[in-house]
Amino acid sequence: MALLEVRDLTVSFDTPDGVVHAVNGISFDLDPGETLGLVGESGSGKTQTALALIGLLAENGKVSGSVRFRGQELLGMSTSELSRVRGSKISMIFQDPISSLNPYMTIGDQLVEVLTHHRNLRRREARARAEEMLHQVHLNDPGQRMRQYPHELSGGMCQRVMIAMGLLCQPDLLIADEPTTALDVTVQSQINTLMGELSEQSSTAILLITHDLGVVAGLCHRVLVMYAGQEMEMAGVDDLFADPRHPYTEGLLNSVPRLDRARSGILNAIPGNPPNLLDVPAGCPFSSRCRYAFDRCRERPGFEALGEGRFKRCHLDALPAAREEVG
Repeated sequence: MALLEVRDLTVSFDTPDGVVHAVNGISFDLDPGETLGLVGESGSGKTQTALALIGLLAENGKVSGSVRFRGQELLGMSTSELSRVRGSKISMIFQDPISSLNPYMTIGDQLVEVLTHHRNLRRREARARAEEMLHQVHLNDPGQRMRQYPHELSGGMCQRVMIAMGLLCQPDLLIADEPTTALDVTVQSQINTLMGELSEQSSTAILLITHDLGVVAGLCHRVLVMYAGQEMEMAGVDDLFADPRHPYTEGLLNSVPRLDRARSGILNAIPGNPPNLLDVPAGCPFSSRCRYAFDRCRERPGFEALGEGRFKRCHLDALPAAREEVG
Protein backbone atom coordinates (compact mmCIF):
# COMPACT_ATOMS: atom_id res chain seq x y z
CA MET A 1 0.00 0.00 0.00
CA ALA A 2 1.25 3.48 -0.90
CA LEU A 3 1.94 5.91 1.93
CA LEU A 4 -0.18 8.61 0.26
CA GLU A 5 -2.98 7.96 -2.21
CA VAL A 6 -4.57 10.98 -3.91
CA ARG A 7 -7.58 10.39 -6.13
CA ASP A 8 -9.49 12.95 -8.22
CA LEU A 9 -8.41 15.88 -6.04
CA THR A 10 -10.28 19.04 -6.97
CA VAL A 11 -9.79 22.48 -5.41
CA SER A 12 -11.79 25.61 -6.19
CA PHE A 13 -12.14 29.08 -4.68
CA ASP A 14 -15.21 31.31 -4.58
CA THR A 15 -14.18 34.85 -5.52
CA PRO A 16 -16.08 38.04 -6.41
CA ASP A 17 -15.21 37.37 -10.07
CA GLY A 18 -16.43 33.77 -10.03
CA VAL A 19 -15.13 30.31 -9.18
CA VAL A 20 -11.38 29.77 -9.62
CA HIS A 21 -10.66 26.15 -10.59
CA ALA A 22 -7.18 25.75 -9.07
CA VAL A 23 -6.86 21.94 -9.13
CA ASN A 24 -8.92 19.82 -11.51
CA GLY A 25 -9.09 16.16 -10.55
CA ILE A 26 -5.47 15.06 -10.14
CA SER A 27 -4.41 11.64 -8.83
CA PHE A 28 -1.06 10.24 -7.69
CA ASP A 29 0.57 7.91 -5.16
CA LEU A 30 3.66 8.37 -3.00
CA ASP A 31 5.58 5.49 -1.44
CA PRO A 32 7.68 5.53 1.76
CA GLY A 33 11.16 6.92 1.14
CA GLU A 34 10.21 8.22 -2.31
CA THR A 35 10.63 11.80 -3.50
CA LEU A 36 8.01 13.05 -5.97
CA GLY A 37 8.61 16.34 -7.75
CA LEU A 38 5.61 18.54 -8.50
CA VAL A 39 6.60 20.95 -11.29
CA GLY A 40 4.93 23.52 -13.50
CA GLU A 41 4.61 27.26 -14.03
CA SER A 42 3.26 29.58 -11.34
CA GLY A 43 -0.49 29.12 -11.03
CA SER A 44 -0.47 25.50 -12.15
CA GLY A 45 -1.93 24.32 -8.83
CA LYS A 46 1.14 22.88 -7.11
CA THR A 47 0.89 24.73 -3.79
CA GLN A 48 -2.89 24.44 -3.58
CA THR A 49 -2.55 20.69 -4.08
CA ALA A 50 -0.17 20.52 -1.10
CA LEU A 51 -2.32 22.74 1.12
CA ALA A 52 -5.43 20.71 0.28
CA LEU A 53 -3.70 17.50 1.38
CA ILE A 54 -3.28 18.80 4.93
CA GLY A 55 -6.39 20.95 5.28
CA LEU A 56 -4.75 24.39 5.08
CA LEU A 57 -6.74 25.95 2.25
CA ALA A 58 -8.01 29.51 2.56
CA GLU A 59 -11.51 29.96 3.98
CA ASN A 60 -13.04 30.41 0.53
CA GLY A 61 -11.52 27.15 -0.72
CA LYS A 62 -13.46 23.98 -1.44
CA VAL A 63 -11.94 20.54 -1.88
CA SER A 64 -13.29 17.20 -3.08
CA GLY A 65 -11.91 13.81 -4.01
CA SER A 66 -9.93 11.49 -1.76
CA VAL A 67 -6.65 11.82 0.14
CA ARG A 68 -5.70 8.65 1.99
CA PHE A 69 -2.65 8.65 4.25
CA ARG A 70 -1.67 5.19 5.45
CA GLY A 71 -5.16 4.11 4.47
CA GLN A 72 -6.87 6.87 6.52
CA GLU A 73 -8.99 9.45 4.72
CA LEU A 74 -7.82 13.00 5.47
CA LEU A 75 -10.48 14.97 3.62
CA GLY A 76 -13.40 15.63 5.93
CA MET A 77 -11.36 15.25 9.11
CA SER A 78 -12.05 17.76 11.87
CA THR A 79 -9.43 20.37 12.72
CA SER A 80 -8.50 18.55 15.93
CA GLU A 81 -8.08 15.25 14.08
CA LEU A 82 -5.91 16.89 11.42
CA SER A 83 -3.81 18.58 14.10
CA ARG A 84 -2.80 15.15 15.38
CA VAL A 85 -1.53 14.27 11.91
CA ARG A 86 0.05 17.60 10.92
CA GLY A 87 3.46 18.14 12.45
CA SER A 88 3.59 14.61 13.76
CA LYS A 89 3.12 12.34 10.73
CA ILE A 90 3.02 14.96 7.98
CA SER A 91 5.16 18.10 8.03
CA MET A 92 5.42 21.01 5.62
CA ILE A 93 8.21 23.44 4.83
CA PHE A 94 6.80 26.68 3.44
CA GLN A 95 8.31 29.00 0.82
CA ASP A 96 9.15 31.84 3.21
CA PRO A 97 10.73 30.49 6.41
CA ILE A 98 11.00 33.88 8.11
CA SER A 99 7.26 34.59 7.86
CA SER A 100 6.51 31.00 8.93
CA LEU A 101 8.39 31.37 12.23
CA ASN A 102 6.94 33.24 15.21
CA PRO A 103 8.96 36.47 15.60
CA TYR A 104 8.10 36.71 19.30
CA MET A 105 9.46 33.29 20.28
CA THR A 106 13.03 32.05 20.35
CA ILE A 107 14.02 29.31 17.95
CA GLY A 108 14.39 26.92 20.88
CA ASP A 109 10.91 27.62 22.27
CA GLN A 110 9.33 27.03 18.86
CA LEU A 111 11.12 23.71 18.38
CA VAL A 112 10.39 22.59 21.94
CA GLU A 113 6.69 23.40 21.49
CA VAL A 114 6.48 20.92 18.60
CA LEU A 115 7.85 18.09 20.74
CA THR A 116 5.87 18.86 23.88
CA HIS A 117 2.64 19.06 21.85
CA HIS A 118 3.10 16.08 19.52
CA ARG A 119 5.39 13.79 21.52
CA ASN A 120 4.51 14.77 25.11
CA LEU A 121 8.19 15.18 25.98
CA ARG A 122 9.31 17.12 29.03
CA ARG A 123 10.94 20.44 28.25
CA ARG A 124 14.47 19.35 29.16
CA GLU A 125 14.24 16.27 26.96
CA ALA A 126 12.58 18.28 24.18
CA ARG A 127 15.33 20.93 24.25
CA ALA A 128 18.01 18.26 23.99
CA ARG A 129 16.22 16.68 21.03
CA ALA A 130 15.73 20.07 19.34
CA GLU A 131 19.39 21.00 19.75
CA GLU A 132 20.41 17.65 18.31
CA MET A 133 18.19 18.23 15.27
CA LEU A 134 19.71 21.68 14.66
CA HIS A 135 23.08 19.95 14.62
CA GLN A 136 21.77 17.41 12.08
CA VAL A 137 20.71 20.21 9.71
CA HIS A 138 24.26 21.59 9.96
CA LEU A 139 23.53 24.76 11.94
CA ASN A 140 26.68 25.78 13.75
CA ASP A 141 26.50 26.38 17.51
CA PRO A 142 23.00 24.91 18.02
CA GLY A 143 22.89 25.99 21.66
CA GLN A 144 23.32 29.64 20.68
CA ARG A 145 20.74 29.34 17.87
CA MET A 146 18.20 27.97 20.36
CA ARG A 147 18.39 31.26 22.29
CA GLN A 148 18.03 33.49 19.24
CA TYR A 149 14.96 34.95 17.54
CA PRO A 150 14.19 34.48 13.83
CA HIS A 151 15.27 38.01 12.88
CA GLU A 152 18.74 37.27 14.24
CA LEU A 153 19.28 34.48 11.68
CA SER A 154 19.89 34.60 7.94
CA GLY A 155 17.35 33.28 5.45
CA GLY A 156 19.36 30.10 4.98
CA MET A 157 19.58 29.54 8.72
CA CYS A 158 15.81 30.06 9.09
CA GLN A 159 15.20 27.55 6.33
CA ARG A 160 17.37 25.00 8.15
CA VAL A 161 15.34 25.71 11.30
CA MET A 162 12.14 25.01 9.34
CA ILE A 163 13.57 21.75 8.04
CA ALA A 164 14.60 20.81 11.58
CA MET A 165 11.10 21.64 12.82
CA GLY A 166 9.54 19.58 10.05
CA LEU A 167 11.69 16.55 10.89
CA LEU A 168 11.60 16.75 14.71
CA CYS A 169 8.79 14.22 15.00
CA GLN A 170 10.28 11.99 12.28
CA PRO A 171 7.26 12.39 9.96
CA ASP A 172 6.35 9.83 7.36
CA LEU A 173 5.76 12.60 4.79
CA LEU A 174 7.53 15.92 4.29
CA ILE A 175 5.95 18.46 1.94
CA ALA A 176 8.54 20.98 0.77
CA ASP A 177 7.10 23.99 -1.09
CA GLU A 178 9.92 25.77 -2.94
CA PRO A 179 12.20 25.19 0.06
CA THR A 180 15.16 27.13 -1.38
CA THR A 181 13.36 30.12 -2.90
CA ALA A 182 15.30 33.41 -2.53
CA LEU A 183 18.37 31.69 -1.09
CA ASP A 184 21.79 31.95 -2.69
CA VAL A 185 22.93 29.02 -4.80
CA THR A 186 25.43 27.73 -2.25
CA VAL A 187 22.80 27.51 0.49
CA GLN A 188 20.33 26.01 -2.02
CA SER A 189 22.75 23.22 -2.80
CA GLN A 190 23.41 22.52 0.89
CA ILE A 191 19.71 22.36 1.76
CA ASN A 192 18.86 20.13 -1.22
CA THR A 193 21.69 17.78 -0.27
CA LEU A 194 20.46 17.79 3.32
CA MET A 195 16.90 16.82 2.34
CA GLY A 196 18.20 14.00 0.17
CA GLU A 197 20.36 12.66 3.01
CA LEU A 198 17.56 12.85 5.56
CA SER A 199 15.14 11.09 3.23
CA GLU A 200 17.58 8.22 2.69
CA GLN A 201 18.39 7.89 6.39
CA SER A 202 14.83 8.03 7.74
CA SER A 203 12.69 6.68 4.83
CA THR A 204 10.70 9.91 4.93
CA ALA A 205 8.72 10.46 1.74
CA ILE A 206 9.05 13.93 0.20
CA LEU A 207 6.60 15.83 -1.97
CA LEU A 208 8.83 18.51 -3.50
CA ILE A 209 7.20 21.53 -5.14
CA THR A 210 9.65 23.45 -7.29
CA HIS A 211 10.29 25.38 -10.50
CA ASP A 212 13.90 24.22 -10.57
CA LEU A 213 14.27 21.25 -12.89
CA GLY A 214 17.90 20.88 -11.82
CA VAL A 215 16.76 20.20 -8.25
CA VAL A 216 14.21 17.70 -9.58
CA ALA A 217 16.92 15.88 -11.51
CA GLY A 218 19.13 15.63 -8.44
CA LEU A 219 16.57 14.75 -5.74
CA CYS A 220 13.44 13.17 -7.18
CA HIS A 221 12.55 9.61 -8.13
CA ARG A 222 9.42 10.57 -10.09
CA VAL A 223 8.00 13.78 -11.54
CA LEU A 224 4.41 15.01 -11.91
CA VAL A 225 4.09 17.88 -14.39
CA MET A 226 1.08 20.15 -13.74
CA TYR A 227 -0.57 22.78 -15.92
CA ALA A 228 -3.81 24.69 -15.24
CA GLY A 229 -4.54 22.42 -12.29
CA GLN A 230 -4.23 19.20 -14.31
CA GLU A 231 -1.62 16.48 -14.66
CA MET A 232 0.12 16.73 -18.01
CA GLU A 233 2.71 14.01 -17.56
CA MET A 234 4.07 11.65 -14.90
CA ALA A 235 7.23 9.58 -15.22
CA GLY A 236 10.41 8.48 -13.53
CA VAL A 237 12.87 11.35 -13.43
CA ASP A 238 15.39 9.76 -15.82
CA ASP A 239 12.71 8.84 -18.36
CA LEU A 240 11.09 12.25 -18.27
CA PHE A 241 14.33 14.16 -18.83
CA ALA A 242 15.56 11.80 -21.54
CA ASP A 243 12.28 11.38 -23.41
CA PRO A 244 9.43 13.82 -22.57
CA ARG A 245 6.09 12.68 -23.96
CA HIS A 246 4.04 15.90 -23.52
CA PRO A 247 4.60 19.16 -25.43
CA TYR A 248 4.41 21.15 -22.19
CA THR A 249 7.12 19.03 -20.58
CA GLU A 250 9.21 19.45 -23.71
CA GLY A 251 8.72 23.22 -23.48
CA LEU A 252 9.80 23.32 -19.83
CA LEU A 253 12.94 21.33 -20.58
CA ASN A 254 13.78 23.46 -23.63
CA SER A 255 13.56 26.60 -21.49
CA VAL A 256 16.46 25.43 -19.31
CA PRO A 257 19.94 26.57 -20.42
CA ARG A 258 22.07 23.68 -21.68
CA LEU A 259 25.85 23.54 -21.95
CA ASP A 260 25.75 20.60 -24.36
CA ARG A 261 23.85 22.42 -27.12
CA ALA A 262 24.76 25.09 -29.64
CA ARG A 263 23.58 28.58 -28.70
CA SER A 264 22.91 27.36 -25.15
CA GLY A 265 22.69 30.94 -23.90
CA ILE A 266 19.35 31.50 -25.68
CA LEU A 267 16.33 30.74 -23.49
CA ASN A 268 13.40 29.23 -25.40
CA ALA A 269 10.38 30.46 -23.48
CA ILE A 270 6.99 28.82 -24.00
CA PRO A 271 4.91 31.38 -25.97
CA GLY A 272 1.69 32.81 -24.59
CA ASN A 273 0.25 32.62 -21.09
CA PRO A 274 -1.53 29.98 -18.99
CA PRO A 275 -5.34 29.96 -19.25
CA ASN A 276 -7.63 31.94 -16.96
CA LEU A 277 -8.59 29.57 -14.14
CA LEU A 278 -11.96 31.31 -13.90
CA ASP A 279 -12.72 29.79 -17.30
CA VAL A 280 -10.55 26.76 -18.03
CA PRO A 281 -10.82 25.70 -21.72
CA ALA A 282 -13.00 22.69 -22.46
CA GLY A 283 -10.32 20.92 -24.46
CA CYS A 284 -6.62 20.59 -23.76
CA PRO A 285 -5.68 23.60 -21.59
CA PHE A 286 -2.26 23.82 -23.27
CA SER A 287 -3.53 23.79 -26.86
CA SER A 288 -3.35 27.57 -27.38
CA ARG A 289 0.39 27.50 -26.62
CA CYS A 290 1.24 24.16 -28.20
CA ARG A 291 3.12 24.11 -31.51
CA TYR A 292 1.72 20.64 -32.26
CA ALA A 293 -1.97 21.46 -31.65
CA PHE A 294 -4.52 20.03 -34.09
CA ASP A 295 -8.32 19.75 -34.35
CA ARG A 296 -8.71 16.95 -31.80
CA CYS A 297 -7.19 19.19 -29.11
CA ARG A 298 -10.60 20.84 -28.77
CA GLU A 299 -11.52 17.69 -26.82
CA ARG A 300 -10.05 17.14 -23.37
CA PRO A 301 -7.55 14.27 -23.47
CA GLY A 302 -7.53 11.65 -20.74
CA PHE A 303 -4.54 10.89 -18.52
CA GLU A 304 -3.31 7.93 -20.53
CA ALA A 305 -1.10 5.15 -19.14
CA LEU A 306 1.91 4.49 -21.35
CA GLY A 307 3.36 1.60 -19.35
CA GLU A 308 6.36 1.47 -17.02
CA GLY A 309 4.80 4.01 -14.66
CA ARG A 310 4.43 6.66 -17.38
CA PHE A 311 1.30 8.73 -18.02
CA LYS A 312 0.46 11.68 -20.28
CA ARG A 313 -2.54 13.89 -21.06
CA CYS A 314 -2.16 14.46 -24.80
CA HIS A 315 -3.83 13.33 -28.04
CA LEU A 316 -0.50 13.00 -29.85
CA ASP A 317 0.72 9.43 -30.13
CA ALA A 318 4.30 10.72 -29.89
CA LEU A 319 6.10 14.03 -30.07
CA PRO A 320 7.75 14.82 -33.40
CA ALA A 321 11.48 14.10 -33.45
CA ALA A 322 13.36 16.52 -31.23
CA ARG A 323 14.93 19.42 -33.10
CA GLU A 324 17.53 21.96 -32.06
CA GLU A 325 15.90 25.23 -30.96
CA VAL A 326 17.28 28.36 -32.60
CA GLY A 327 15.47 30.99 -30.54
